[in-house]
Amino acid sequence: MKISMVSEHASPLAALGGVDAGGQNVHVAALSSSLAKRGHQVTVYTRRDDPELPAKVQVAPGLTVVHVDAGPARHIPKDELLPFMGALADGICEDWAGDLPDVVHAHFWMSGLAAIQASRRAGAADPVPVVQTFHALGSVKRRHQGSADTSPAARAWLEPWVGRTADWVIATCPDEVFELKALGISKSKVSIAPCGVDLALFDGTAEPEPKPRTHRILSVGRLVPRKGVDLIIQALPHLEQAGFDDVELLVVGGSGDALTLEEDPEAQRLRALTKELGVEDKVTMRGQVPRDAMPGILRSADAVICTPWYEPFGIVPLEAMASGVPVVAAAVGGLRETVVDHKTGLQVPPRDPEAIADAVGQLLGDPALRADMGRAGLRRARSRYSWDRIAADTEKAYRSVLAAGLSRQAGEALEPLEGTAL
Repeated sequence: MKISMVSEHASPLAALGGVDAGGQNVHVAALSSSLAKRGHQVTVYTRRDDPELPAKVQVAPGLTVVHVDAGPARHIPKDELLPFMGALADGICEDWAGDLPDVVHAHFWMSGLAAIQASRRAGAADPVPVVQTFHALGSVKRRHQGSADTSPAARAWLEPWVGRTADWVIATCPDEVFELKALGISKSKVSIAPCGVDLALFDGTAEPEPKPRTHRILSVGRLVPRKGVDLIIQALPHLEQAGFDDVELLVVGGSGDALTLEEDPEAQRLRALTKELGVEDKVTMRGQVPRDAMPGILRSADAVICTPWYEPFGIVPLEAMASGVPVVAAAVGGLRETVVDHKTGLQVPPRDPEAIADAVGQLLGDPALRADMGRAGLRRARSRYSWDRIAADTEKAYRSVLAAGLSRQAGEALEPLEGTAL
């Protein structure tokens, strides 16, 4: 099968390179690689954000990354990329040059806009079928962030349009299916394929890096308020009151905008909070690290703490589970599906530092429980979340679309996109 992937702001090459990778970069890189290993020809289209990038990069047999000129060749925050999606669609069509793929799979809502436009502009009698993975939904983001949401206003209606117009939608968890239905997207064209984990890298055998205290708890991810790192910091005094006074909280990750921790406003906010609570000596902020350093860091932790306000899916819990480390997770979004409460970790109510402290205390105080949950997490990661299995689930969705000959509703036109600079 000839597959085009569109990932407008998240290049798979960043995931392969290390420190700049976010969840979508990792997802697109791993899924594309796994599909290529299954014998498919995969081309990933992403926006050129550096003038020195080559037009095409042959990553592996069957896998190519194409950098499309769409807007200035520099980093632009993803919420400011909407005006360039028309140019991205044109660049995709130009590269297709009449040799169309069997399916185009878009990642994130703006990639969906570009994929749909490319499908329609390619000039074929039948448009290329479009499969959509959102990774995050604007309706959920607005619900939790309110006025702090920096998404363009047009996302409120363009994103549902993408979902209704695409031939198929792949959700990453059951929670997302309900959110899609609320946007008017028929469940009849939605399937689930969760994120996966690199079981070769995270295999539970890495040598743990040394830790400076008796216990280490770990937070990994971008430093943005919704990730809830401040909640973990607020849990530290409660842990100390419970008798766990020799605990280090290691925070790995940065803003994702190439800022140092000294320049990062969220890092500075968190550091101010540690001083206010008197736990400055218990918190280590390491910033971004190469991906190949993560197995040893994860293995050094007694527990990995993932307590965002909301989370579409979350790869970090999978990496922790595959490393044999129990997870304390907020019972939100995809985390409710990934982390099995009292089996592979402990779920806690969102935004509740005392509940976080209680859960962490249970794990720190019971080495046998930690070991049992670590083993259960490793088994679950290996049985359900290998990228080969995720690729097989995704391939099944592609074949369903192709076999059914699904087409968009007659009369669906380009009018909804007028005025969006596409």
